[in-house]
Amino acid sequence: MTKTEVLEQLVAMSRRLGAPERDLVLLGEGNTSARAGDDTFFVKASGTQLGTAERDAFVEVRFDGVLPMLEGGDLSDDEIIQRLMAARADPGAARRPSVETVLHAHLLRLEGVTFVGHTHPTSVLALLCAKGGRQAISGRLFPDEIVCCGVAPAYVEFTDPGIPLARATRDAVQAYIAGHGFRPKALLLENHGLFALGATPSEVEAITLMWDKVARVLAGTGAFGGPRYLGARTVDRIFTRPDEKYREREICRPETGPAPTASSSGGATLSEAKGRDRGGD
Repeated sequence: MTKTEVLEQLVAMSRRLGAPERDLVLLGEGNTSARAGDDTFFVKASGTQLGTAERDAFVEVRFDGVLPMLEGGDLSDDEIIQRLMAARADPGAARRPSVETVLHAHLLRLEGVTFVGHTHPTSVLALLCAKGGRQAISGRLFPDEIVCCGVAPAYVEFTDPGIPLARATRDAVQAYIAGHGFRPKALLLENHGLFALGATPSEVEAITLMWDKVARVLAGTGAFGGPRYLGARTVDRIFTRPDEKYREREICRPETGPAPTASSSGGATLSEAKGRDRGGD
């Protein structure tokens, strides 16, 4: 795709995620991004709204301008702003990149990730703000959850947004890959929100909407004695069944995008994946 086509898809995805009737974000909440090429990516500008996003709501940013901040020392708020502004592909662009730009840059470097959607669904936040939320999301509930969202999300304890959160998320993703052998499809940020990672806008939307359903189903189980999770062997079987992989591609990847790979879509069984570490991104 050309940069123009990527940006058009990003705008359309952002507006769908920001639709008020979906209750995924409110006002200026959330942000989205898309890889524009090997060197740059588009990210939502600070203060803009997903539901009304136009092309000028996004800033093109250089990867090499922001990724070094993951490894450097502590930076003041003013220093972070200065470096984000300096990383814009067009120095004359009027808007400031989102405070979560560094986090988006890291996620877009993961294998198979071209689009990222960060939302604050009310249903999911109810879980992430609950004392027992982490335990509640520890198991899988129904087959389509596994098909769209994988075997488990990566969980990130509450961290100050910006560089600290980007570093905490990087560490959580690396630990997830070390444990599972492939990257996560979703990140759940304690007291904060949801990140969905996909090869296409449809995959990001499917993951986001499915997590909204998972959260609502979990809440509903409380009236009937609590959740009954699927067993590990059942989760493994659903995750690796060829017919379910076909359904995953049909549901999550209708746009033209990178073909699924074993590491990005889970071609290995859980037992096989846990026996090896494929490294970071």
